[in-house]
Amino acid sequence: MIQLKRVYEPADSRDGRRFFVERLWPRGMKKENLVMEGWLKEVAPSEALRKWFNHDPAKWAEFRRRYIAELEGNRSAWEPLLEAARQEKVTLLYSTHDQEHNNALVLKDFLDGLLRAR
Repeated sequence: MIQLKRVYEPADSRDGRRFFVERLWPRGMKKENLVMEGWLKEVAPSEALRKWFNHDPAKWAEFRRRYIAELEGNRSAWEPLLEAARQEKVTLLYSTHDQEHNNALVLKDFLDGLLRAR
């Protein structure tokens, strides 16, 4: 099972394994204060895609398409998340305020699709 959570929400024992999945560290968050198993920068959208999207909901459909294409070409970045999710609950951590238009949501949908296909 995979769930999403903002980094600013407190950690919970029900979160399972927690991974931060953005390229940039969240503002105002000290590294020692974020409970997580790892920071997976490599699974985040490329710098060029992140800058192009710029959290613009009007670009959401195209962002999803482009990010999924990046994920399909970067199996080594997301495979550890998939293997972890096959064994136990995984929480993908993100920092953006927009809970409906962010890379963690696309990544979760992508991984959920792979879990269902197996």
